[in-house]
Amino acid sequence: MSTLTMIAALEDDLGDALARIASTLRIPVLLAALLVLLAAAVELGRFAMELVRRGLPGGRTPLAALAHRAEAEPENARELARKAPSRPSEDAVLKLAAAASNGNDKVAAEHALADYELAVQRRLDRTRIIVRAGPAVGLMGTLIPLAPGLAALGRGDLPQLASDLRTAFAATVIGLLAGTVAFALTLTRTRIYSEDLTALERAAAAIGTKPPPPVPTPRELKRERAEKERAEKEKQKAEKEKADKEAAEREAVEREASQPGEAKPPEVKPEGAS
Repeated sequence: MSTLTMIAALEDDLGDALARIASTLRIPVLLAALLVLLAAAVELGRFAMELVRRGLPGGRTPLAALAHRAEAEPENARELARKAPSRPSEDAVLKLAAAASNGNDKVAAEHALADYELAVQRRLDRTRIIVRAGPAVGLMGTLIPLAPGLAALGRGDLPQLASDLRTAFAATVIGLLAGTVAFALTLTRTRIYSEDLTALERAAAAIGTKPPPPVPTPRELKRERAEKERAEKEKQKAEKEKADKEAAEREAVEREASQPGEAKPPEVKPEGAS
């Protein structure tokens, strides 16, 4: 019996020790949940700014055409790179232009693509960490307040139980929200950055060749369409004015022909004329 008593006492001591450790982690875990939510909000803001940059007239230019133009015009590479849809792609365009100006250095172009992949991976790792950390911190924030809540239930302290349950559910919601936002950002960024990497690879493979004609932006297409419509309207207006003028001239000729004309005096020839 003494051995069983000692084992039971040891289990109680270990349980109390773990409970104290968990209770000491309550505030740090709740703070970590808030930090995870803040990190997800920051990444969401960065992604929104990137979408705004992609939506600008310069950002709508295909990245492959933009990089190819920068390779063909190294003196304008910095200005063209500013139109890139993201900061990693901007750096990649500058490095590809430098590789093209350095005797079409294929090795430098490969290094530029590798640097782009590393920069993209670092950006994606931030949201991937939040995807894992958000639900984990939320679960910890849920379980830790349950222990004192159950103890309060045993004592019949319902207000304390309600307070602990409110904290637990709030931590769960915050963790799941942060993880969901980060997961959506990770998927969307992965797709976008894969498309950009493909465009940069095509531009790197085309180093030393003639760049394709620039692709007009939607605003330029709209302006060109408006100019064509205006020119067509002016042409139709000019043709209508010409037709009206010709019709007026014909009416005047017909009016003169229908009226009796006055007899013209005979033409007097000068003397000596044969």
